[in-house]
Amino acid sequence: MSAIPGPSPPLVEAEPRLDDLLRDGALHCVFQPFIDLDSGAVTAYEALLRGPAATRWASPLTLLDAARATGRLAELEQASLRASLAGAAASSAGQAVTLFVNLEPRTLTSHLDVVLDALGNRAEHLQVVVEITERALATDLAGMLSGAERLREAGCAIALDDVGAEPESLAFIPLLRPEVVKLDLGLLRTVKDPVTVTVAGAVRAYAEQSGAEVVAEGIETPDDLTRALVLGATLGQGWLWGRGERQFPRSVFAPERFTARAIGPALRATPYDLAGSHRQVRRAPKHLLIPLSKTLEMMAVEATVPPVLLAAFEHARFFRPSTVQDFTRLAARLPFVAALGVDMPPSPAPGVRGAPLSPQDPLAGEWTVVVLGAHTCGALVARDLGDGGHDRDREFEFVVSYDRSLVTAAAHSLVGRLT
Repeated sequence: MSAIPGPSPPLVEAEPRLDDLLRDGALHCVFQPFIDLDSGAVTAYEALLRGPAATRWASPLTLLDAARATGRLAELEQASLRASLAGAAASSAGQAVTLFVNLEPRTLTSHLDVVLDALGNRAEHLQVVVEITERALATDLAGMLSGAERLREAGCAIALDDVGAEPESLAFIPLLRPEVVKLDLGLLRTVKDPVTVTVAGAVRAYAEQSGAEVVAEGIETPDDLTRALVLGATLGQGWLWGRGERQFPRSVFAPERFTARAIGPALRATPYDLAGSHRQVRRAPKHLLIPLSKTLEMMAVEATVPPVLLAAFEHARFFRPSTVQDFTRLAARLPFVAALGVDMPPSPAPGVRGAPLSPQDPLAGEWTVVVLGAHTCGALVARDLGDGGHDRDREFEFVVSYDRSLVTAAAHSLVGRLT
């Protein structure tokens, strides 16, 4: 559901209750176009939820607030999806079209069955892109990634909304790997601000590497259009082309621009599985590998756009007091820091997300440090050879890589175990 409000109509008496709206199908959607900024063609539409006109329910913000307050958010999401899919199917008159729909993060992680049920009944000629907001990624990174992957398996690409509202969350974009990045509305008004330039540069780098589309919202004037091009946008949305109508004209169907690209096996592999099959494996004792790990940590804290740092320690006993101090400092500087290992507590250090591993998990025999962000990537991937002896002298097979695709895959294999 979109929180983009429509005009505020005058209130009338005897307004319907939220129960009535959800039960009687009184909700509907209007559709706002996406414009290709090079050709000017309409390439997709976003469904914007509305309630009955001339009531306070006409505003999606009011609907969302009431649904949250009464614990009925999932029901509202389901009603919104059904209204948007039915409306788009009818308005498109059988012509293939790409439709963006909005989803609250809590629904994605807690009530995905409701969403998949509604999407499963969509018309065959509708290509669907699901929008989620970036603000929830740090709260439940593993849940969001898992939910996004299931949506991709259902044929839906992912659009990450409000990107740049919190610049530090740029680090999560390479992990979620959205097919579409939607720049926050405020960026269009602050094009000369150094923070905006940094955000735009990070998004542009991701888009060039991944092939993602970049959307600038809030385009109202030709000057706004120029600013959107400066920010690196490929698509635009805004009142310059329409505020949202219940019917929409035919668009140029370009499904390849919004095709879902699943992350796939990397979520279930281990970093060593991924790296060892693509790079030359070396061998060294742990005390010689520790400086490599420290170098990655230093690279993370010195990055202009802070990355995430993920690490696997085999067992919690290797997360020593000195490591607690180091990771406490890292967590204070980086948007997300996680540590995995057998018997690892939920919070092994202040600000650090911990995740226990099963002793039978192959990752329990690996030592990995991954740094991944908008402009930064690097990984140390090592496998314990099990020779015993003093900890610092234990032998490992290892790979060091700064290849973005390989580092991203290693990060996915760790995030997949953070549930």
